[in-house]
Order: sequence, then C-alpha cells, then structure tokens
Amino acid sequence: MVITTISFLLNNYLNYWRDWPGLASFFTHYQLFEADQSAPISAESLTLAHVQFGLYVVPLLCLALFLIKTPHQNLKSDADFLSGLCSYFIRASFWSVLLIGIFDLIISFMRLEETLALVFGDKLAEDLGRSQFRGEMVHYPLIAVSFIIACFSRSLGFTWLSLLIVIAEIQIVIARFVFSYEQAFMADLVRFWYGALFLFASAYTLLEEGHVRVDILYSGFNDEAKAWTNSLGALFLGIPLCWIILVLGMSGKFSVINGPLLTFEITQQGYGLFVKYWLAVFLMIFAVSMMIQFASQFLKSVWTLTKPPDENNTSA
Repeated sequence: MVITTISFLLNNYLNYWRDWPGLASFFTHYQLFEADQSAPISAESLTLAHVQFGLYVVPLLCLALFLIKTPHQNLKSDADFLSGLCSYFIRASFWSVLLIGIFDLIISFMRLEETLALVFGDKLAEDLGRSQFRGEMVHYPLIAVSFIIACFSRSLGFTWLSLLIVIAEIQIVIARFVFSYEQAFMADLVRFWYGALFLFASAYTLLEEGHVRVDILYSGFNDEAKAWTNSLGALFLGIPLCWIILVLGMSGKFSVINGPLLTFEITQQGYGLFVKYWLAVFLMIFAVSMMIQFASQFLKSVWTLTKPPDENNTSA
C-alpha cells in the first residue's frame, strides 16, 4: 500500500509537471478496462506510458522478491519500519514549514519596507516578488535542507511549533496595539503554522494512541479484540479515506492539491507570505502520513493476531 502510494505520487508528478501521457494511454493502447482509443498514440508517448506502468509494477515485484528472500522478517518489524518512516516524513515536513515560514517572513518584511533591493539588488528583489521564483529558488531548497536535518533530528517538534505559534500571536498583539503596526504576512504565518500543526500531528497522534475515542466498548476489549478493531478500521476506514483525499485532490491540473501547487497560488494581498499553495500540500502530507501509519497499525494488529503463543508470553 505504501509503495503504491509513492508510485501514485510519482506518476502524478510526471503527468502534470512533465506532461507524460499517464496510465490512461497504456490502458487505451491495449484496450484494457473497456478503454476506447479515439486517437492514435505516438511511439514516444507509448514508451513513456510503459515506464509509468512499470513504476507501479516493478516496485511491487521487488517487494515480493524481498519478502521471499527474507522469510525471517516478521510483521512487527515491518510495522516498526513504517512507523519510523512516518516519523521521518513528519520531521522533515515540520522543519520545512518552520524554515519556509521564517525565511518567507523575512523576505516579505524586507519587500514591504523596500529594503530587499538594497540588500540583494533590483533584479533579485523583483524576482523574489514572483511566487514561482520564490517557490523554486527559496522554498524548494529549504525543503531539501529540511529532509537532511530530519535525518539527524529525532524530535518531531510539535511542542516547539506550538510555542512558535503562541510567540507569533503575541508579536501580532504587541505590534498592533503598542506600535500600531500590522501587516498581512504576520497573520499568514500564524495560519501557515496552525495548519501544519494540526495536519502533521495527526499521524503521530495515531501512533501514540492519542486520538479521542467516542466509544464505550474499545477500552474493555482484550488485546485480540483491539487488534481486530484496529486492523479492520485501518483497512476499511482509514486507508480508503486517505486514498479519497489523494485521488480527488490530484485528479487533474485544477484539482484541490495539484492546482495551487502548479500555479504557485498566493493570496490577493501582495505583501503577504507566498505560502498559500503549501496549504493545499498539507492535505497531501496529511493523507500520506496517515496512510503510512494506518498501514503500520494494520501490520501490527495482524502480527498480534497471528504471533505464536511463545511470543505472547515474551511480550507479556
């Protein structure tokens, strides 16, 4: 499931950022799933379509080969690996919104106060006023740095992000009521970090069993009944919900997630933060992180149901 999700995201990038033909051309060429070939497909497009189809098939075959070669690998180890992968992904996302928020705040402030050209020159100052340039030359490199930092940082940072939101709110109050100074980028930063805090922390909360359960039955279940509940819930409720978000949000160039990201959408207030399109990406991060954690929960629950009695005694 996780590999399929990664393949889906990669194909989405190839479809709408690189204008590759997509799986539809592959299915149309071979007339699969009642696909109707209304126009001929060029040889180049057909080759690219085969590559995209291979992005789904080859990783699954490699996974099957890995499972055959490592029969000693149990589901508990796989679940722990997925949880670690999810934690790394969330750490990188946290550092991304932290760095993007701070750097974009500085750029927007300097641009508003007309000091950007004095420091970086007229040409670069003009370019930094365009959302696409700022996204590609500032935001994307900061994301790469964030993934590197996440390799060495073991803290998810939600506590620090909460503190930073409080500090940002306090500085808005002080600046407005003491110095009569208020700008759009100040409120944009709070909204940007708020969205990240709630959406990014969901998978971690699921990992730590921190979600509020509105039930009167689960707390009284034994381990086996809890495992059945968690596995069925992840399989039939959690994972399908994540797929619905991804499919609907990435179903075309103008969909909820793809549209803002392709156009580097920003707010109507020109001197605000250039981060509105990242709010759409937050939905993708939420869906992917929850998908990974639901898969981990499913594997762990299946391991609980299938582990031999001696492992039950050991874990007890």
